Order: sequence, then C-alpha cells, then structure tokens
Amino acid sequence: MPAGPPPIAGVRRSFVDARGVRFHVTEAGPADGRPVLALHGWPQHHWVYRDLLADPPPGLRIIAPDLPGYGWSGPAPHRWGKDDVAADVEALLDALGLDRVLLVGHDWGAFVGYRLLAMAPERFDGYLAMNMAHPWNSPRALVPHMWRFWYQVPLAILGPRLQQRAKLVARVFRSASRVDRETAKVYTERFRDPVVARAARDTYRTFLLRELPTAGTAPAPPRATIPIRCLFGAGDRAVHPSMVAAETARADDYTLELVDASHFIVDERPDLVRARLIALAEETGLK
Repeated sequence: MPAGPPPIAGVRRSFVDARGVRFHVTEAGPADGRPVLALHGWPQHHWVYRDLLADPPPGLRIIAPDLPGYGWSGPAPHRWGKDDVAADVEALLDALGLDRVLLVGHDWGAFVGYRLLAMAPERFDGYLAMNMAHPWNSPRALVPHMWRFWYQVPLAILGPRLQQRAKLVARVFRSASRVDRETAKVYTERFRDPVVARAARDTYRTFLLRELPTAGTAPAPPRATIPIRCLFGAGDRAVHPSMVAAETARADDYTLELVDASHFIVDERPDLVRARLIALAEETGLK
C-alpha cells in the first residue's frame, strides 16, 4: 500500500468528491475562519503549505487540496487540461460550501489559479500568485523564453517511465531549488504511484501539445479586477521575471515583488508567503 500523507500537527484531512475527482483535502485553522484556497504545483502536493497548515494565521482557514492525480487525490477524468482542472477546483469549492475565498497558487497551481480568475472572478477576494507567468503575455514576449521549457519535453514524452524513477526526479528537483534531500523525497516518492506519474505526464503533455500551440490564437483572458500580489523567486530558471511584469499585466491592482529564492519559493521562503498572505487578507478588508 502507498504511504499516507506526511504528518502535519493539528490539521484536518478529508476526501471530497467533486466533478469526478476524489480530492484529498488538508485544512487547518478555525472551521468558520476566512477561507484560503492554496494550490500547489509540480512536483509537489499539499505538504508544500505545511508551515501555513501547522500554524495558520489568526482567523484564516487554510485549505490545501492535492490537485487531481497528485498527492493523495484520485485521478482526473481528463488529460489535465488547465481549464478542466480549474473547473474541478471550482466544483471542489461548491462541495465545500465556499462562495468566496482568498486564492494562493504556486507553479501549475498558480496557472490553474489564473484560469479560475478568468472563469469565476466573483469567487475570489484576492490572489497571491507565485512563480508562474501571468496569462497576459503576448506570444511575441514569450518566444525568446521558449528554450526555458526544454525540461518539459522528457517529462511529457517519457511520462511515467521517467517520473516513476523517484530518485532521478528528486535530483532534478534539487538541482533547480535549494531544498534538502529529505524534503525532495517527500514529494518525489509519490511519483512511484502510477496515478501520480500519469497526472504529471498529462500536465506537461497537454500544455506542450495543446495549450501552448493555441496560446497565440486563444482569446486574451479578461482584465482582472481583484488584487493580485505576485511573489516571485528571482532565481527561477523556468520563468523569466519579464513574464510576470506588472507593465504587461491586464489587472486593476497587480504588484510584483522579486525576492531571493529559486522557482520553489514556498519551500524556501515560507516566512514571506505567510507575511504576504496576511497582508493580502488585511488589505482586502477582512481578517
């Protein structure tokens, strides 16, 4: 049997069925607190938010689901199209009885977060986005940085055969971050589960073969009207700072903060993530 989720003191765990996905959901903070939905990226799962979950800011209810097929959630009934995953997450909000939340996202979780803002902006009070390009980049702006996606090709082509080699994935992860060996192992050992390995393959395969080729012809996302706070590790090798520039963001209230971290800022700077979430909760009017 696969190992269970890593322990985090004081959390509540549940499985919630929504839109064909059996979500594994980890929560902390008062059940009647202001809800914060925190979405992880690759190769991580909910444990990336362990610091927030172990010590939730006063008055905030931290809700960290494993995205479809990742961590301990069941597989997606689709090929991990990001709009499909966003619809899955919105269905999860419905199942949890949540009308409005603060949104936090990192990496693919931040990509899905931007899709959620486009689909259902009325459900979000504010967004803390980390180390993912914002969706208003023009194709011309992205072309000079396409080489940065090279690592996605073997992940998409070799798929489970590569990603189930957990030690290799851990080495790749550690080479691009400042995490220690034991932290990397908590994430990458999950890829031994074929469900997780297939989800990761589909994440990249769908992006490279379907979403990226149509990016130039797809309608531009609508202008964002909620506050967006972009916290960005300046040592990111995959996403260039120009891809998160405030000057190109079609948003009423968007700020960018560059900090000393790699792409994997949540693991490396949980203190900043906590501080910026508290600030966003305060400036959006509720504590």
